[in-house]
Amino acid sequence: MSFAVFVAPSMRAHVIRAITAFEVAFDYLDSVVELPNPDPVLNSNALCQALRSAFDAGLAHIDYYEHHTARDDGGYLVALVEACRTALARLPSYAVVAEPVCHSVSRIITYQSLNHGDAFGSREAFREWALSQSAPGIDLRWWELGAAMGSQLSILALIAAAADPTTSPERAREIEHAYFPWIAALSTLLDSVVDQRIDQLDAQRSLIDYYGSPQIVAERLRSIAVEATRRTGSLIDAEDHALILAAMAAFFYSAPQPAGSEAKLAMQAVLDAVGAWATLPLFFLKVRRALASSRQAHDTQTYVTGAPDSRLN
Repeated sequence: MSFAVFVAPSMRAHVIRAITAFEVAFDYLDSVVELPNPDPVLNSNALCQALRSAFDAGLAHIDYYEHHTARDDGGYLVALVEACRTALARLPSYAVVAEPVCHSVSRIITYQSLNHGDAFGSREAFREWALSQSAPGIDLRWWELGAAMGSQLSILALIAAAADPTTSPERAREIEHAYFPWIAALSTLLDSVVDQRIDQLDAQRSLIDYYGSPQIVAERLRSIAVEATRRTGSLIDAEDHALILAAMAAFFYSAPQPAGSEAKLAMQAVLDAVGAWATLPLFFLKVRRALASSRQAHDTQTYVTGAPDSRLN
């Protein structure tokens, strides 16, 4: 909930509710669309229309599970959509940011529909779509641009901006252009780095697989991180967004992961690119993970012995 930290206290609860409902729906759908389906593209597109509905209260609910094998979730997905709508209605500038938010949602829906391949496992449609989205001045490879399409970060930043009654359409566009494609691409690619080995075990194609070597991964992610850092500097509240970017890099760097030294090479390159901003978030995350590990070890010891050592005296 890092984006909510920078909004007015009176608006913070609404921002947290909107972000939480959206993120839970996003993660839920991200898992559901990966399940086997005779027509994964059609199924994913229908399911992810729920994300569009979450940001447009004027849309009627459709049968999101129309092409899914399991159709009854007990109203779970619709409840998340309604929770997001209700929270967004409390934000004074949501109407101002709605257009760029809907742009981002449309990109996510197409990304989710095409990224996992068609019924034959082909990703050619995903490649062609990503190539079609390129524009002058965007020096990204097609899978890097495709990665940017799947990120929700610009939406989170715009939800936070909607809590400010002075947010203008110009500021909303500036936030969207700062986050997309550079910061957005970096977040998805870092996630792919962390998950690469698991994806390989599950026989799933990772975006990172398109690079030729771990060294190239590190070089490209560093380059993207440098540009992402530069883009945050153009925003009015530049320091807030620079800290969020650094916290994201620190989070992935400190995450427990099975990918080993190759992943660390890329993570370190990104951390170096964002610079001193990452120092405090990295320290905090390391301490938090160390405490969590210590607590887990203590709980395991308690379970094995039946009681803490201090109670044995």
